[in-house]
Amino acid sequence: MPEGLSSLAKPLVLVVEDEPALATLLRYNLEKQGFRVEEAGDGQEALNRIVESQPDLVLLDWMLPTLSGIEVCRQIRRRPATRDLPVIMVTARVEDQDAVRALNTGADDYITKPFGIEALLARMRALLRRSATMPVKGELTFHDITLDLAAHRVSRNDRRLHLGPTEFRLLEFFMQHPKRVFSREELLDAVWGKDIHVEPRTVDVHIRRLRKSINADGELDVVRTVRTAGYALDTEAL
Repeated sequence: MPEGLSSLAKPLVLVVEDEPALATLLRYNLEKQGFRVEEAGDGQEALNRIVESQPDLVLLDWMLPTLSGIEVCRQIRRRPATRDLPVIMVTARVEDQDAVRALNTGADDYITKPFGIEALLARMRALLRRSATMPVKGELTFHDITLDLAAHRVSRNDRRLHLGPTEFRLLEFFMQHPKRVFSREELLDAVWGKDIHVEPRTVDVHIRRLRKSINADGELDVVRTVRTAGYALDTEAL
């Protein structure tokens, strides 16, 4: 069993990769660590496999035949049945704007080629731990937002909100510590975990996604940006 995932019965990972040698290498290393693995060689096959197999996590290459990884990720997030599915984008593109684009499209994380298998495993374990964290009972409330820990649901003014796993965990952390300002580094440690390296700009991307998910027209933006300090969940006007 993968380290830190003892409560899960062999998570299923869908490897979406059109380079057979890399796909084979990933399968070998992931199965060695206790994962089950399925493969897809192009974007359309990936979407079909996701529906058929319901994987626990997707390793998604950016450059794919038929549909790009970016488009596959968009479609995953549009579908109610898969909008919370953890996705790691695998890319050879190293420009900052490409990483931000991957995250804005809906990827939970990204890793650039070439990468070490241990770095990839750390990111996968962190994502799977976050998506599997679901307390058996309890509710958190702040202002007009309610987060149901048992049902893993969020609502605002009786309107159901749809959050990805990272945004859910980010909101949960904020609601556990209302009105307290957290730096990007503190949020990375609390939400992503201290055992994984993630760029601070990743926090900004997920904050934007969280705001987009929870704020409707005319509603107060309760995620406050504190210049040079970080972010807080607060109803106080800027």
